[in-house]
Amino acid sequence: MPMIAVENLTKSFQIAERRAGLWGAFTGIVHRKYRTVEALKGISFTMEPGELVGYIGPNGAGKSTTIKILSGILVPSGGVCSVMGRTPWRERVEHVRNIGVVFGQRTQLWWDLPVTESFDLLRDIYRVPTADYNRSRDELIALLDLVPLLNTPVRQLSLGQRMRCDLAAALLHTPTLLFLDEPTIGLDAVSKLAVRDFIKRLNEERGVTVILTTHDMDDIEALCKRVLIIDEGAIYFDGTVGDLRAKVTNERRLTIDLKDESATLLTADAEEVARDGRRITLRFDPNRVTAAALIRQIIAEHDIEDLFVDNAPIEEIIARLYGGRRA
Repeated sequence: MPMIAVENLTKSFQIAERRAGLWGAFTGIVHRKYRTVEALKGISFTMEPGELVGYIGPNGAGKSTTIKILSGILVPSGGVCSVMGRTPWRERVEHVRNIGVVFGQRTQLWWDLPVTESFDLLRDIYRVPTADYNRSRDELIALLDLVPLLNTPVRQLSLGQRMRCDLAAALLHTPTLLFLDEPTIGLDAVSKLAVRDFIKRLNEERGVTVILTTHDMDDIEALCKRVLIIDEGAIYFDGTVGDLRAKVTNERRLTIDLKDESATLLTADAEEVARDGRRITLRFDPNRVTAAALIRQIIAEHDIEDLFVDNAPIEEIIARLYGGRRA
């Protein structure tokens, strides 16, 4: 049985419109006009227990709306939604006992309280037995290196520190399903890697099912085996990162460090896309020329110090996909 089953889910919002100026404000009081915004236009998908799925799309695509419906915060306009056999917005109390939610731009911690007191309040809210709470709290504190932060008021934490504390807070009641909405937004490189590693361990070692929404494509490539892409309220891709690359382009990249910075590298089988001093990056079609054959051509004509072959950056793949769809 799928952990999440969504069928033809829709959500519309009524947005008030007002003319500019004082007269516009007055007429808005007497006769207010509204327009309908369709945030979701009949999306359907399923998720099995233990999956870690990337849910991506541009701003305003419908990602956060979907997460809020699945977590029981919003009621959809139509369609069917089942999470662990429950309808989220109708069985909210039982539903939230089994899910964790982290919104990157909001916190569920109390701003003026020390972190440890926020944790204790969440224990009472979720009615977690003391022994279970102590075990879960101590494990999360160790995994996320929170000991130096426990007695610090939340308002004094850096963004990276607060995000680690929010992750712990969302997991104190040991949920089986975790929604992460932009969990690494604004984090420095070290904090981002720490959060990414924790999410991966949580999924692999505890079997927690995770839906991750993010604009950081490195997060997607590092963590997710499956990707859902939503745009303008509709899902138009569901598959692996490899499937996504194949859908857009099979292009690969060859990066070469030349010994001679002034050397010019010309080949009919590849195109230069970037150069920084002695380092040149070429793109090529592996169906036209293999990486090995291209490397042999270049080595025969140039002295090189180093080289490596890689796929096109995932950010570029996503940008091409959006561009092609809206062209």
